[in-house]
Amino acid sequence: MKLSDRLLSLSPSATFAMSAKSAELKAQGIDVINMSVGEPDFDTPEFIKDAAKESIDRNITRYSPVPGYADLKQSICNKLSSENGLDFKPSQIVVSNGAKQSITNAVMALVNPGDEVIIPAPFWVSYPQMVKLAGGVPVHVTAGIENDFKITPEQLESAITPRTRLLILCSPCNPTGSVYSHEELEALAEVLLRHEDVLVISDEIYEHLNYIGSHASLASVPGMKERTVLVNGVSKAYAMTGWRIGFIAAPEWIAKGCSLLQGQYTSGPCSISQKAAQAAWDGDQTCVETMRQAFERRRDLIVRLAREIPGLEVNVPQGAFYLFPKCSGCFGKTVCPSTDGADSWASRVIENSTDFAMFLLEDAHVATVGGDAFGGPECFRMSFALSDKLIEEAMHRIRNSVAKLR
Repeated sequence: MKLSDRLLSLSPSATFAMSAKSAELKAQGIDVINMSVGEPDFDTPEFIKDAAKESIDRNITRYSPVPGYADLKQSICNKLSSENGLDFKPSQIVVSNGAKQSITNAVMALVNPGDEVIIPAPFWVSYPQMVKLAGGVPVHVTAGIENDFKITPEQLESAITPRTRLLILCSPCNPTGSVYSHEELEALAEVLLRHEDVLVISDEIYEHLNYIGSHASLASVPGMKERTVLVNGVSKAYAMTGWRIGFIAAPEWIAKGCSLLQGQYTSGPCSISQKAAQAAWDGDQTCVETMRQAFERRRDLIVRLAREIPGLEVNVPQGAFYLFPKCSGCFGKTVCPSTDGADSWASRVIENSTDFAMFLLEDAHVATVGGDAFGGPECFRMSFALSDKLIEEAMHRIRNSVAKLR
């Protein structure tokens, strides 16, 4: 008796695994600061919750159309037009149970066994697993901290082969916070337009958490809208992670394919959540800017404090709510034993970033995630979607723990 080979090829989510370990320690009464999961600490705005309550009172509780309600899809089209300068029809929109399903739908709809999918590294942990699930081959293209974790056109060109089917691009990026400018996207598009069989999934879920100005979408580059599956949702910008609403905006033939697929394994997303999402996109956007400003302030705080910790190399994330410091300066080290010899890491060597994250969890009681799972083995990820007070306390603990290493 065993699971399918398809399932056995997948790796568990490192972010959820670390969050689970954090929860275990908390259950033991240990005060753990969880910086492992990318989730806003704000509550969903009241006007959005009110719309959901109203939809319940109106008995909007039956099955919804597979690709989403027509009025919600029109609201998404309006948002793409007003905020991104992109013209889409409702027939090109498919609403799903979170942006994660939206991306999976697109991968499953476009990738055949043996097809190669280029994934800039560091990457969100789920991208390679989605590709494997479809029978595709993940091709990692690595960009280091010295390049703000952004790949160059030359790297992209070198990675493309006759087997290349997709590029998955995330900007602003999880886990690095890197943001591609319009000029940088134009340079990548120049390469892609020379390879007419290569399509793009553009993950823009962190669009509104941008600290350098207006958001640039690859779909806005001339010639790329017809080749791009734009993915977005409400989870990050509106603090709606649990509502599970994401969408794709894509060429109609891709949208139809994703709708066909979704119709067979989840059907339409939650009716109540769709009405809440429509209120989010149609309503006053002041809440989005308020949260963005708070995240930017926290970004500045965590960067300043991280730069004070010897052994860490830190860049300045331009978006999202993650810091991805280089921690390889701590590899090969162990804890200087205390006088009572009780330190559990006194006889254990930190070999890699996963070890480093585990050291911080067990010694500092701060949950982070090692960069190995993100394709950035010299780094680790910290979410700063926490209060200023918790960020200050977490960084104080980390500094004290790192000071023990020899």
